[in-house]
Amino acid sequence: MMRGESLPRAAAPFLGFARLLRRHAFAIAPEQVTSFMQAVTLLGPRSMNDIRKAALATLAPSPDRRGEFDAHFRGYFYGDAKPSIEGEDDEETRIKDDRGTREEENQVARQEKGGELSSALEQLSARDFQRDSDGLGSFRRKLACALPARRSFRTARTRSHGTLDLRRSLSEIVSADGDIPSPLLRRRQTVPRKLLLLIDVSGSMKVHTADYLKLAHAAVQGAGRAEVFTFGTRLTRITSALRIRDRGQALARAAAQVDDWDGGTRMGPTLLAFLSVPRFSAFARGAAVVILSDALERGDHADLETAMRRFSARAFRLSLATPLAGDPRFRPATAALRAILPALDDLVDGSSVGSLTDFILSLARPAPAASAIWKRVS
Repeated sequence: MMRGESLPRAAAPFLGFARLLRRHAFAIAPEQVTSFMQAVTLLGPRSMNDIRKAALATLAPSPDRRGEFDAHFRGYFYGDAKPSIEGEDDEETRIKDDRGTREEENQVARQEKGGELSSALEQLSARDFQRDSDGLGSFRRKLACALPARRSFRTARTRSHGTLDLRRSLSEIVSADGDIPSPLLRRRQTVPRKLLLLIDVSGSMKVHTADYLKLAHAAVQGAGRAEVFTFGTRLTRITSALRIRDRGQALARAAAQVDDWDGGTRMGPTLLAFLSVPRFSAFARGAAVVILSDALERGDHADLETAMRRFSARAFRLSLATPLAGDPRFRPATAALRAILPALDDLVDGSSVGSLTDFILSLARPAPAASAIWKRVS
């Protein structure tokens, strides 16, 4: 989104209104904000109703939130009393994008009820990562070739097993004065799918966080298109930090970006906040999504179930790696795990770097759905 200081003074109120909506979990892309201001310019505007119509047409609130949208519009432009909106006083998930944008509150957290080892209480802290040898070099070298692949719409020249390249063939015919040369062929390229890692940095995952971040650094270094986010009570994108080749420097920068180390967890609302940002949601489309978490959700697990269903609809493969599965006695017995199991392609052991690297390198190989496997085990 454009920064206020780079805009004409008269445009600042419209940008401020868009930011207000985003703080209240309206999914608004930067392009929509630009269209909003252009629409206002085209309409004059002659009245406040013109501005409202431009906002409705370009910012496109969903029908079920139209009343809330109008309340915010009246409160912002007319100075009415702050609208009373259900759930507004609850804690909100803050999103931190390492691309350089400001934090944006996007999703409302629900009332807490369950999950004995997890907490929804926000606790901000820092983290320091030590250097050691963990054998991730081999994983980094193998990753690009091991990821699932898809057929790209881009094509490349080939000598056989392709389709006719009509444009080049016609050009060759013209160059040869009408003689028909050997047919020229093109074939669609095969490219690795994106890898998206979502890492739980809450207090219940404290003993595994350092290993997960080292694994994430190796993944970003080894895969052409890998994205990494951390979540606890906040959501933070740390991909840019992990692109630094030196692991010590990369992890130090990532540690400085994340504010909610070893605090509480609001897994469902945080994942929904991820999906509410169009640019982030695009990272999951067609990707191999691996969530590294114990999935000990506090309170109502409805948000978590909704988020997992949406991830499953977007992703090529959705996997949950939990350190709890390292115990042979583990069963997905909690209400949250039972609810999300049908949406998962994999529910695997995330208790060690070795088990995780073996699993990620096997993502291209088909496997039974998680619900089928754990139904037999249970």
